[in-house]
Amino acid sequence: MQPDSDKPTDDTPTGKPTDKPTDKATDKATDKAADKPVEYRQGRFRTPPGATELLLVRHGESEPARPDRPFPLVDGQGDPGLAPEGREQAERVGLRLAAERIDAIYVSSLRRTAQTAAPLAARLGLTPVVEPGLREVHLGEWEGGLFRRMVAEGHPTARRMSAEERWDVIPGAEPAAAFSERVRKVLAGLAAAHPGQRVVVVTHGGVIAEALAAATGSRPFAFLGADNASVSHLVLTDARWVLRRFNDTAHLDPAFSTTSAPLT
Repeated sequence: MQPDSDKPTDDTPTGKPTDKPTDKATDKATDKAADKPVEYRQGRFRTPPGATELLLVRHGESEPARPDRPFPLVDGQGDPGLAPEGREQAERVGLRLAAERIDAIYVSSLRRTAQTAAPLAARLGLTPVVEPGLREVHLGEWEGGLFRRMVAEGHPTARRMSAEERWDVIPGAEPAAAFSERVRKVLAGLAAAHPGQRVVVVTHGGVIAEALAAATGSRPFAFLGADNASVSHLVLTDARWVLRRFNDTAHLDPAFSTTSAPLT
C-alpha cells in the first residue's frame, strides 16, 4: 500500500478540472454586461477607398461692373479681378483650408480664381494648375459685366432665365447641354487624375451649381448662389458623386446668416 502522501490531493494536477471558488465580482460584471441592451449607433460617412474629394471653392468677390468700364475679356468672357473684399475672403479661405491635407489646387483660366487660390497655394507650397474647363458659363452677349446690370434691372430675359433655370436663354450664351457636359467631363477628369486624394478646385458659381446638380439630380439652379469664397465638398467615385457639404462659410463669419451672394 502506498503512503497517503502519494495520493492525489486537491492541489495535485490530475488533468481534470477542479472546483475553484468563483470570483463574485467578475460574475457580477458579466451578468451586468449580459443584461445591457445591444445598441446600434448612427454611422458616420467614410470616404470610400480610391475616391477623390473635391473642395469646390467659389472665387472671392470680384470688382463691380460699371457701364463706362466693361470688364476685359479672356476668350470672350469677362475677367474682372478681385475686389478688396474678395482679397480678404481669399486670405480667410486660405487659412481655413491650409489646416487640411491638400494634394493639388486647380483654378480656371479667369484671374479671379487664381487670385483667390494664391494665399492657400503660398501656405501649402503648391502651384495651382490652370484648367480652362473650370471657367464660368459663357454668358454670350451679356459678357463683360452686362449680365449684372440686366439681373439688377430685372430684364425680362433675366427673369426668364431664372424661371426656366437655363443660361442659354441669354442671346449667344453657352448651350445648357454643352455646359453640363463640360462640367461633368472636367470634374471626372480631375477625379481620374487624383484617386484617393483631396483636391481644391477654385472655380465659379455657375460651375459649382452645375456640379452639385449633377451629383444630386436636382433642378439646374437648385445650388446656384454659393457665396464668394464658400466651400462645397464633393466626393467622386466610379459609381457615383456624393455631396457632403454646400456653401460652408464658417471661415468668413461664424454667425449664421441667411444672406446670399450675387449670382456672379
